[in-house]
Amino acid sequence: MSKKLEELREKIDGIDEKIVKLYRERMGVTKDIAAYKKEKGLPVLDAGRERAVLAKIGQQAGDDLADYAQSVYRTIMATTRSYQNFCNGVPSSTYESIRKTLDMTPKLFPQRPTVACQGIEGANSQIACDSLFKAPTILYFNTFEHVFKAVESGMCQYGILPIENSTAGSVNAIYDLMTRHNFYIVRSVRLKVSHNLLAKHGVRLEDVREVLSHSQALSQCENFLAGLKNVKATVAENTAVAARTVAESDRSDLAALSSRFCAEEYGLNVLKANVQDQDNNYTRFICISKNLEVYPGADRTSLMMTLPHKPGSLYNVLSKFYALGINLRKLESRPLPDRESEFMFYFDLECSVYAPEMEKLFRDLESENEYLRYLGTYNEVLC
Repeated sequence: MSKKLEELREKIDGIDEKIVKLYRERMGVTKDIAAYKKEKGLPVLDAGRERAVLAKIGQQAGDDLADYAQSVYRTIMATTRSYQNFCNGVPSSTYESIRKTLDMTPKLFPQRPTVACQGIEGANSQIACDSLFKAPTILYFNTFEHVFKAVESGMCQYGILPIENSTAGSVNAIYDLMTRHNFYIVRSVRLKVSHNLLAKHGVRLEDVREVLSHSQALSQCENFLAGLKNVKATVAENTAVAARTVAESDRSDLAALSSRFCAEEYGLNVLKANVQDQDNNYTRFICISKNLEVYPGADRTSLMMTLPHKPGSLYNVLSKFYALGINLRKLESRPLPDRESEFMFYFDLECSVYAPEMEKLFRDLESENEYLRYLGTYNEVLC
């Protein structure tokens, strides 16, 4: 390392030392402000004050550094609000419910419940269900919404729903339904999905003129389907229904993209195995419940928040995750049909339910967001 660089770094270290001292001094004043706000019943967040400070910081920093300086001060302001909440002992109703639920939830995940799945025997939802439970009683429903309703009504203790695929992406229909139904996520499972071309015994690959499957499966096998000549792809309710339709049909030119389980279940032949575009093809399923259940060791948390459609609204939330060292595993946004200027954001966070950062996060989010919905803290299983 050159002497010049060492000298410059020593200067930086000296400046940083002064900054830290000033930061500590700033937070000391922040503590006094927190006490004043608590005494007068004032909210921690003063959006007008923060905008004025950021504008002044930008002017003082100059055009070349304005954006950088404002970015630094947005983070400082976020930590300041968090510290004020801490100083004032602002409770988190969400975290209190998590703490109570931890004590009330059984230590072992149930093994013989009644579970709602979309589709029929052989559907991937059923395979995911069997990977989570030892001996479930499965009730099948035609639509995803019926699964939500079966859980909400108490007909089924749990429901299994696909939420995303590593190749085809998010299942938007599920995210839209999540905004309209009350539920909690109690577990999730990542299931490796293998698609196979199934047909009746005696049917050859060159005989096939139409392939049935779920839209997600068809999109996950686009390259394979494109290589077939004069073959029509038709959407079915799910991969299991596609296999059953082929088995019950009199046609000898019909095939389905489905699992080996369905080949055995419906007496079909595997014309071509593992035809998905990517071998590393996983579908993630969530297990939902009417009641909040948090099992020991849970390390993934799901949230939904309504945020205004304006600059900085999402950044303000993401900065809290960053400040607390919480890893964001999933971010999804969906428009709200009845609110043109707002979006519903879905977050998956990686953090132990026992971590102190969880309490700090919920305390800060509850104090600043119009709509915060906690969806559960749970484990994810890989199959």
